[in-house]
Amino acid sequence: MEWFRKIKAFVWSKHFLKHFGLVILVYLLIVTITVFYLDSYTNHGQRIEVPNLIGQNVNNVKSQLEDLDLQYEVLDSIYDPSKPEGTILDQDPDATSLSLVPVKEGRIIRLRVSKKSRLVEMPSLVDKSERFAESILENRGLKCRIEYRPTNEANGAVLEQLYKGRPVKEGSKVPIGATIVLIVGQNDAGEPVDIPDLYGLTLAEAQELLMQVGEFTFIPVCADCITSEDSLAARIESQSPEYLEGITIPSRSTITVYATKDFGGLPQEP
Repeated sequence: MEWFRKIKAFVWSKHFLKHFGLVILVYLLIVTITVFYLDSYTNHGQRIEVPNLIGQNVNNVKSQLEDLDLQYEVLDSIYDPSKPEGTILDQDPDATSLSLVPVKEGRIIRLRVSKKSRLVEMPSLVDKSERFAESILENRGLKCRIEYRPTNEANGAVLEQLYKGRPVKEGSKVPIGATIVLIVGQNDAGEPVDIPDLYGLTLAEAQELLMQVGEFTFIPVCADCITSEDSLAARIESQSPEYLEGITIPSRSTITVYATKDFGGLPQEP
C-alpha cells in the first residue's frame, strides 16, 4: 500500500503534471502539423474531372489538360490504318464521366495513340547476294531498289543498305512498305543477270537471245556439224554455265553451248 500511495502522490505532483501537459501539447502540435502537411502535399479535397480524350488527336489535348492542371504521356502507339495518325485510342485513368472517379492536380493521364504504319526490324543484308537480300526484304513487307557500285570484290553482293539515304543498321525499326536501297557490288564483268535457258534452241536462236539479255561471249560447239545446213539445224543439248532457276551471272560472261544435229529432246518454242 505504501508503494501505491507513493505512485499516486507522484502522478498528482506538479512536476509530473507539468511534464505530462508538455508531452500532450507537443503531440497535438506534431499531429496538427502532419495533418496540414498531408493535406497540402496530397491536395486533399481536390476533385478534378478527367475529360474524355478518346478520338481526339494527341497534338490537341495539351492545352486542355494544362488548363485542368493535369499532365499526359504517350505510353504506346498502336497500328490502326483506319484512323488518322495520333488519334487517342485509350486513356488511363478513364474519363470521370465514365469512371465517376475524379483526380487531383498533377495527375498524369497515360495515352495510347494510333499510327498508320507498322514497324518491322531491319535485317542485316551486307555481304548477302542480291537475289537473297531481295527475297528477305520482300518477306518482311519491305520494298527494294538496287543501285550498283563498281568494285573489284564482292561482285553481286550487298555492300550497303540505306533507308531515306542513310545507312540503316540491323534491328532498326522501319515502316512496312518502306523502300530500302541496296548498294550492290559490280565488277567489270557487268551487271548480274539470270542465266538464260538455251536448251533445245538452235544456235541462231541462242545467239539472238543472248544479245537481248546481255553482252555475252557466245561459243558454239557442234562436233557432228559438218555443213552449214548441219549448223543451222543443230539444237543445243547442254550449256556452260548450266541453267539453274534464280542463279545470276555477270552480263559479260562467256557462255559455251554444245549442240548436235541429231537432237533427241523436245525443242522449245522460240
